[in-house]
Amino acid sequence: MTRPIATLAALTLTLTLAFTLTEARAVDLKDPENTLVIELDDGEVYAELLPDVAPKHVERVKELARAGEYDDVVFHRVIDGFMAQTGDVQFGDKANGFDLRRAGTGSSDKPDLPAEFSSVPFERGAVGMARSQNPNSANSQFFIMFDEGSFLNGQYTVLGKVIEGMEHVDAIKKGSKAANGAVDDPDRMISVKVAADR
Repeated sequence: MTRPIATLAALTLTLTLAFTLTEARAVDLKDPENTLVIELDDGEVYAELLPDVAPKHVERVKELARAGEYDDVVFHRVIDGFMAQTGDVQFGDKANGFDLRRAGTGSSDKPDLPAEFSSVPFERGAVGMARSQNPNSANSQFFIMFDEGSFLNGQYTVLGKVIEGMEHVDAIKKGSKAANGAVDDPDRMISVKVAADR
């Protein structure tokens, strides 16, 4: 009779510790209002946003996340050893208007943003805003660095950095280098939320 009770007590303790650790992780976030939670097939990625560095870009990404615009959007361009690009809410949304041939050419219905270049380096885990040749053309697309990319420093806007879950970013399906990272049957962001809203 005592063995089932001891087993039940051990199970209860395990579940309590797991719940406490989950809560602790949420509490450990420096600024939940400026933290994105990106749900991928392999797990969650937490990205700390940098409103002091790129306030307009951070505000845009949070606005689109809160509107659910990033949910189901694919990683259309993924280059091993470089970066994974996503955020085409116009053509990259697997649930609405998906067109793989055009993914990477679209944007949101909001105006383009002026550049907010800074001295924050493009290191592993950096989150940068994608753009065309025009420095003031960032809109909704962003990328996460697999490795450092100092050649991007001062040329693209850094708006955040991954603080947890980089192993899930590393697992994103890669594209062909010969095709500039274009991905057949690409992985997607299941959902993107501002941590404060969870």
